Amino acid sequence: MPDDLRLWSEELARDPSSLVFLPLAETLRRQGQLDLARKVATRGLERHPHNPDAHDQLARIHADRGELQSAFDEWDMVLRLVPGHLGAIKGMAFVRFQQGRLDEAEQLLMQAQDGGGSDEDISAAIAAVRRSSGVTSAEVVAAALPSDPHLLFADLLAADQTAIMLDKDGLVLAGAYYVGNVDVAQDVGASLSGVSDEALRATRHLGIGAWCSILFETEAATVSLAPAPGHGAAAGGLIVLAAAPATPLGQLRRLLDRCLARASAWLESSAL
Repeated sequence: MPDDLRLWSEELARDPSSLVFLPLAETLRRQGQLDLARKVATRGLERHPHNPDAHDQLARIHADRGELQSAFDEWDMVLRLVPGHLGAIKGMAFVRFQQGRLDEAEQLLMQAQDGGGSDEDISAAIAAVRRSSGVTSAEVVAAALPSDPHLLFADLLAADQTAIMLDKDGLVLAGAYYVGNVDVAQDVGASLSGVSDEALRATRHLGIGAWCSILFETEAATVSLAPAPGHGAAAGGLIVLAAAPATPLGQLRRLLDRCLARASAWLESSAL
């Protein structure tokens, strides 16, 4: 992935009108480099003002930065360019929910449902909005979660990264763990069965408090383990994240936090 970033940056320097700004900005966003991602996306939009993917890209960057109204405005532009764009409608619904404008959030979700969105996912989000007195944002985000658990973390990860969520017995609940083109998640899960319990026993014995994460740096990969969200089927399980050895540890920590948040949202949506 560092090579891809370099190649995309070089291509953009040679040809400022190139569309490689899209994967470049997306990769920077996933890495948490939001200021740089916004700069790349904004410059790209200056040359491609009618590109819906570019507006959608900038909207997601704004959302990650907490700039909700700016995100809404960009998704609104996507809808102007591509009427019925489901991703834009879902994004706008999330913004309105976060702003406490629940009626508008519900209307947008119903619009997404009418436009062919997943009945199960959209219905769950609509129900969550209607139970607004105790609802969490994760339940609204559920509308945008993939229906296939194997793809739960896919949009968060770069090509050289992989993540899975295991239950306490090492069974794979979500995600995939690729070595080459082969998904070895089940084998990895079986090998890590009981690791969470061992970590808990060790920290109790040492009297150092609950464990939050464990990091392994190897020749092949840097692997981070963290307790899975402590509710539902994942209680007592693990989140396993692997990345290239050159991945900065700070970036890996941010990515692990995103995977944990995604896992928590998915578990909560499954309980609806």
